[in-house]
Amino acid sequence: MTATADIAVTGLAVMGRNLARNLARHGHVVGLHNRTKARTDELVAQFGSEGTFVAADSLADLVASLKRPRKVIIMVKAGAGTDAVIDELADLLEEGDIVVDGGNAHYADTRRREAALRERGLHFVGTGVSGGEEGALNGPSIMPGGTREAYSTLGPILESIAAVVDGTPCCVHVGADGAGHFVKMVHNGIEYADMQLIAEAYDLMRSLLGRTPAELAEVFQGWNEGDLESFLIEITAEVLATPDPRTGSGALVDVVLDQAEQKGTGRWTVQIALDLGTPVSGIAEAVFARSLSGHAEQRRAAAGVLPGPAGSVTVGEEFVEDVRRALYASKVVAYAQGFDMIRAGAAEYGWDIDLGAMATIWRGGCIIRARFLDRIREAYEKTPDLTSLLVDPYFASAVSEAQEAWRRVVATAAAAGVPAPGFASALAYYDGLRRDRLPASLVQGLRDLFGAHTYKRIDAEGTFHVDWSGDKSEQDAS
Repeated sequence: MTATADIAVTGLAVMGRNLARNLARHGHVVGLHNRTKARTDELVAQFGSEGTFVAADSLADLVASLKRPRKVIIMVKAGAGTDAVIDELADLLEEGDIVVDGGNAHYADTRRREAALRERGLHFVGTGVSGGEEGALNGPSIMPGGTREAYSTLGPILESIAAVVDGTPCCVHVGADGAGHFVKMVHNGIEYADMQLIAEAYDLMRSLLGRTPAELAEVFQGWNEGDLESFLIEITAEVLATPDPRTGSGALVDVVLDQAEQKGTGRWTVQIALDLGTPVSGIAEAVFARSLSGHAEQRRAAAGVLPGPAGSVTVGEEFVEDVRRALYASKVVAYAQGFDMIRAGAAEYGWDIDLGAMATIWRGGCIIRARFLDRIREAYEKTPDLTSLLVDPYFASAVSEAQEAWRRVVATAAAAGVPAPGFASALAYYDGLRRDRLPASLVQGLRDLFGAHTYKRIDAEGTFHVDWSGDKSEQDAS
């Protein structure tokens, strides 16, 4: 087979197929391979007019179709399947060739794979791709890791197919080895928190104001014209405005089973945040809320046994504005926690990640694209070592101005018995962050008493322990 392809895609399910079409539409000659050849043939038959495709029956043929250095994008299910494809490809490629994993791989797997292929003289680029099937086709947000050398070759191709905002492609080299997949993981964690907060806003207004889904669709449409403008707010309005397609009446949201599923990236975010010692309480609450939704048997049992508040709660039209403000403030907290986690991951693994650049490439193509990402980009450009997004003057002012409405919403939700874990945890984080002194001092005292775990003092250097079972004198345990 003649080497004519600029880049290749193996794994032609929806994401892989659309990514291949996107590449071809932008003038790249694209090699195609799928384990089931019929899928390759189908793509060429349906979309061959969009560009130049080179179909291959095997990975060996796919590699033979590529110009040097060869560039192969793997779009198969994360896990053992990815390892199998990598192992087969590695035996076919030569020094300097580039393997790209565009799936939702765990960043630790990406680090392992990158190290193994580096020993063989190959570049491995773990790449986060956000935007779903539409983004893959029309311009996603792309988060590649790997070496700068690999990006110098691969980058121009990826940038050509990425979403573009204000003339800037939503693609940038994130950092070494697993940095790209790490950032994509945190992106997805923020996405979990964002959706949970939107769902809570919907639930509060529906439960306490009695609004219909169609009426609330109009509310979200209005919100999408202001500070809350984002892809998720936009599609929330669309979902709420959609009637049941089976009957043509009623609301679709009322017939969808209330059990939210998850693919794992949100859970990974929380697990890794615990390892890094970085609080991502908003993301954690979103993950746990999905888990609770899945425990339908427990919820059915509890519904007939556990009482709610004795009294009723009445709210007026001003509650809509309160919820809007609470939603904005809580979203800021979720993004702040996510960016804190990226910083912690970069410090742990030696990645030089530009936080402002992450905000820049999330402005288009990706699921969490939002107007206020421009504000985040500006904050980190102005102060690259910003200790928390919440102390940036713009965000500090915005959240401060929202806090009274935010507190009313959380208090009202509690009084009415409407669960709002995302709003409540975001507010608790805000209050914990601004406290000069926390009750962790008592926690340390308790730990020292039952486990001799020691403590530090505010007025002296060193580590100390109290002789709790004796005369309660303090001992230097440094």
